[in-house]
Amino acid sequence: MKLLSFQYDGKTLFGSKVKREEAVWNVMFIAEEFGDSEFPQSILEGISADFDFVEKIRRLLEQAEKDSNPNRFKLRFTDIEWLSPIPRTPKNIICVGKNYADHAAEMGGGAPPEKLMIFTKSPTSIAADEQELPIHEGITSELDYEAELAVVISREGRNIPKQLAYDYIFGYTIANDVTARDVQAAHGQFFLGKSLDGSCPMGPYIVTKEELPNPQNLSLVTKVNEQVRQNGNTKNMIFKIDELIAEISRFVTLEPGDVILTGTPAGVGKGMTPPGFIKKGDTVKISIEGIGTLSNRFN
Repeated sequence: MKLLSFQYDGKTLFGSKVKREEAVWNVMFIAEEFGDSEFPQSILEGISADFDFVEKIRRLLEQAEKDSNPNRFKLRFTDIEWLSPIPRTPKNIICVGKNYADHAAEMGGGAPPEKLMIFTKSPTSIAADEQELPIHEGITSELDYEAELAVVISREGRNIPKQLAYDYIFGYTIANDVTARDVQAAHGQFFLGKSLDGSCPMGPYIVTKEELPNPQNLSLVTKVNEQVRQNGNTKNMIFKIDELIAEISRFVTLEPGDVILTGTPAGVGKGMTPPGFIKKGDTVKISIEGIGTLSNRFN
């Protein structure tokens, strides 16, 4: 199932993509019409119910499809304003640094790290698919892109065993870990350079985990103005998804709606000769197999 968040008629809503249509099922309206008073009123509330949430949506869609006019429960993509699938995370977005050996090499770091490298991005950096993003002139001249598979957590957990890690995953989305490289270097740490407004676009959908049974073998491609810059695969992660969840949860309690960015492969702007940083008017598109394409223009 592909879930998205959006605004319509002044309300923040969520729904399921209509198969083979550029439209979304307005599941909150369906629940209201069929008298489901206990249906979640936010996507974070739904995520915390995990599999039960997905099954509840499936049952509602079955009822809607049997209606004499099922189209009344659909909204066309052209009529909604897209939001990040999770408009606001419970805490900072958790990010993994240098988790692909080829990216570690292109950044001049020599051998890839032996231990997990973790940093965070502010929730205020979250942006949506197709949202025009600021270039931040006057703050940075080295704005860069990083394509990443993002993991969405479904359950609260601490000290999660590696073999149970996937039980704590709700689904997956695409993220662009936009980074001001000069700010990052000037401050000697990552937070400010990673947390500018609009520096974490995510979307277009959360794909629930049953739709992607093997997230460790997904192609990942970044295009800047249709030029391929990154062409990787999630199988090349140094620390796999189950290892990330197990290790991070040793130190931090994970909560429903938390997002973990799993790292980026080689091909970022800083690694090019000369560097290929994002310029005003550029469009960055990130495609991950089984999820879709996240697209943003910078201005």
